[in-house]
Amino acid sequence: MDILLVASAFNSLTQRMYAELTDHGHRVDVVLASQGTDPVRAAVRELRPELVIAPMLRTALPEDVWREHTCLIVHPGPPGDRGPSSLDWAIAEGSPQWGVTVLQAEAAMDAGAIWAAEPFPVPPVGKSDLYRNEASDAAVTAVLSAVRRYAEGSYKPRPQTDDSVSVVWRDAFRQQRRRIDWEQDDTETVLCKLRGADSQPGVLDELLGREVFLHGGHPEDRLRGRPGELLARRAGAVCRATRDGAVWIPELRPRRNSGDPAPFRRPAVSVLAAWEPSLELPEAAVPLELPPDRRTWTDIRYRQRGDVGFLGFSFPGGAMSTDQCRRLLAAYEHALLRPTRVLVLGGARDFFSNGIHLNVIEAAPDPAQESWINLGAMDDLVEAVLRTTDRLVVAALAGNAAAGGAMLALAADEVWCRTGVVLNPHYRRMGLYGSEFWTYTLPRRVGAEHARRLTTEALPVSAASAERLRLVDRLVPAAPGDFPAEVEQLAAELASSPFLDARIAAKPARAADEGRRPLAAYREAELARMHAIFFDPAAPYHSLRSAFVRKTPSGSPRPLTAPTGDLR
Repeated sequence: MDILLVASAFNSLTQRMYAELTDHGHRVDVVLASQGTDPVRAAVRELRPELVIAPMLRTALPEDVWREHTCLIVHPGPPGDRGPSSLDWAIAEGSPQWGVTVLQAEAAMDAGAIWAAEPFPVPPVGKSDLYRNEASDAAVTAVLSAVRRYAEGSYKPRPQTDDSVSVVWRDAFRQQRRRIDWEQDDTETVLCKLRGADSQPGVLDELLGREVFLHGGHPEDRLRGRPGELLARRAGAVCRATRDGAVWIPELRPRRNSGDPAPFRRPAVSVLAAWEPSLELPEAAVPLELPPDRRTWTDIRYRQRGDVGFLGFSFPGGAMSTDQCRRLLAAYEHALLRPTRVLVLGGARDFFSNGIHLNVIEAAPDPAQESWINLGAMDDLVEAVLRTTDRLVVAALAGNAAAGGAMLALAADEVWCRTGVVLNPHYRRMGLYGSEFWTYTLPRRVGAEHARRLTTEALPVSAASAERLRLVDRLVPAAPGDFPAEVEQLAAELASSPFLDARIAAKPARAADEGRRPLAAYREAELARMHAIFFDPAAPYHSLRSAFVRKTPSGSPRPLTAPTGDLR
């Protein structure tokens, strides 16, 4: 079937819909509604799709389009739910279960007949995490069901006038509802408000006399202070006291009218340091191997179960700054000192990695130099994984991976991937050639021709397609919350395999084969290309990076079959 996706951005859900529908044999094109209604009309006119699907839409479809074509809208709410802030309300109200509904477009918002609906659980995670995982899984299931029903031709969508549908209108979830009362709100209330706005729009608050948006929230079990007081720092985050405890806030975003030249999300400590260089917060260090009873936040952890080591990391947005790369490398070196036969890399859920930290780079006094340093730190980490010969390394992808983050995964001996993951193993949309030893690892896994296609077409790849291409060695068909336990069981089985010793023994021999071209030669050639880009003020990378970080139009052409946009 010819399907046209109309979306406000080529975000994670739009990418996954593109990849999953393509996997099912459909011819899929994409047009971005953010370009206006005329490009949408032109795409419909030129492509003549059999079905139009809107996975993520902030504006209404043109009336002539939905009147003349069947248009399905993906709404992140259960049947009968209406309004623009559905997930926000689900989190705020503590709903244990929510849903996704596929509706036929009509004049009234979210009021069309129902083609499919799928429920999903609501764990205590941030809204963007929930959207990329449980909600995304449900959306794909519902859309595939709706497409199948439409293709069969006999299904009659259920009108919302049906007695079984209870219509509930929920207003936009505005900042006054998110506002934290540090004197009165308990820790769980503060966490709920922070989780409901972790990526967008953030919680508007005040720090050091300036208005700022708070992004992300995690509990702290030991530090205490006056409500609202800044207590400590750790890994770029700040700890702030609540009425009955404290929370960790990893990122801040200055208001656009605050006078800050970098009004976008970045590590909380760096934002505050730019405002008040004399601010001194104590460093609340914690060990890499935290006791299991601790309820605190850290972005890197290590634990061991028998012969298996687990190096967990979780960075906001999947981006890895110079500091994060260096700390993760130090943790990796620590893990190598432990007596294990298998080492598993990856967080419990959500992003694996998206490579270098574009927001930190954009805010740096010299973005070109910071790009270069950040990439060097990323390459050091990847090289350490590639040079590990005394145990088997597994990259376990609970969530999406892109650019250098995808190449970090490919440095491992095996790549395990949750079935809902989307991979973007390319750099082209940011105007980059790429490094992280991709010219070595990618062709070795998929072959030269597939490597060329993946990096030049620059389109998202589903987990299933990644397995067929040999980007991924094992699919893990688990719900987001079940992935860690499944990985632990699989890793234990691998560690007890009678063939593991032989596989580990063969690793130095494989490394010797690289004598035909040392790893250093791959790194040197890649970095030469990247150096030329970073330090060329006219290189598209700089305008593309700025547009991506600041969420402004880049002015670059956006072809229907290969749209640009937010890879996160």
